[in-house]
Amino acid sequence: MLTTEAATFEDEFTLQGERTASDPPWLRDLRTRGWERFTQLGLPTTREEEWRFTNVAPLASRPFTLAASDQLDTADIEGLIEQASLDGGFHRLVYVNGRYSQQWSRIDELPHGVILQSLAESTRERQGFVQARLGRLAAAQHSAFTSLNEAFVDDGAFVFVPDDVRIDRPIQLIFLSASGPPVMCHPRNLVYLGNNSRATIVESYLGVPGSYSLTNAVSEIEMADSAELDHYKLQHEQPRALHVAKTQVQQQSLSRFRSHYFSFGSELSRNELNCVLDGQQIECILNGLYMPDGNQHMDCRTRIDHAKPNCNSFELYKGVLDDQAKGVFNGKIHVHPDAQKTDAKQSNQALLLSDDAVIDTKPELEIYADDVRCTHGATVGELDEQALYYLRSRGIPSELARTMLIFAFANDVVQGVEVPAVRQHLESLLLADRGLPNV
Repeated sequence: MLTTEAATFEDEFTLQGERTASDPPWLRDLRTRGWERFTQLGLPTTREEEWRFTNVAPLASRPFTLAASDQLDTADIEGLIEQASLDGGFHRLVYVNGRYSQQWSRIDELPHGVILQSLAESTRERQGFVQARLGRLAAAQHSAFTSLNEAFVDDGAFVFVPDDVRIDRPIQLIFLSASGPPVMCHPRNLVYLGNNSRATIVESYLGVPGSYSLTNAVSEIEMADSAELDHYKLQHEQPRALHVAKTQVQQQSLSRFRSHYFSFGSELSRNELNCVLDGQQIECILNGLYMPDGNQHMDCRTRIDHAKPNCNSFELYKGVLDDQAKGVFNGKIHVHPDAQKTDAKQSNQALLLSDDAVIDTKPELEIYADDVRCTHGATVGELDEQALYYLRSRGIPSELARTMLIFAFANDVVQGVEVPAVRQHLESLLLADRGLPNV
């Protein structure tokens, strides 16, 4: 007997199976296993601790379908790409309703050995490599949404950087959602960085105004010894969009991972970021900024596993909430028994701009080693009335004074952005009027 949620997606799963009958057997088996797990798990409920503050019941009542890539017209795509494009010098892969669009993508000359292409193409051309890694890091056994992504896995980005190669120009992955009836897409990104390699990846998610969409994205990132990755995620989807995502990172010795997460759009969003520090002398930096207003709900989940000794992690997440918005932050640092000499710092700060805004914050430390330095903390506050009074007494209008203080609060996270085009883009959003930003 199918769960209600599985019955909602069953027809689309059947249709996808017919469309992808010629895919490799291992890929079809992967989808079948994902579907079977999803039918067993069903969508999580607020009775589960991990989902206590986020209700995904609306998903069960909406008949989402897999949209065709041509459901967006040329004008819509051009407008969204213009909004999303941060710099003319970026390599760019564009996905329309979850499928790669060569027409709108731009890949300039790459260093020798670098592979940047759609996942669908990689499953045909590099079956051995992709088969060995797809689903290995982002385990789906206990996650309904990861299982659902696996059931519908079809396309996404494949990034391969060989040993001793550094990509100077950022790679931007742009995911666009269609308008019309409720549509869904399940992007799957697979990233591998070899020994002593370096790259910058920017994920951007947008939708056509008025679109009603579900994005369920999963990214698996594998970093070899001494690899460096700057990873940016900019989420600007429309007010009726639902966005669920998981990013799983595996780091080896001497690697450096820097994550910068910025969430402005969607009706409901939940972003999970899990990092496993599986070597020594690793650095992991997680920065995030979420700014819901209206009735938006934004849920940020992070987990850092210190599995080996002599590693450092630093985390700073900030939230700015207005109107009847709700935010959730859950950050966990897990220090394993062998992870001596761990240095881990975590901080979550929230700014409430209205009496009706709500934040649920839960920083966690789970430590099984005795020679460590670990700190965590959370603060919730309002705008400083004295600071507002000071600015207004100098002739600054009330709204501008509020914007200046909000900018000052959020700017700690923005200043950690090392790509000038991304930093300027974010600064312009922070100084814009409240409401869904114009990207």
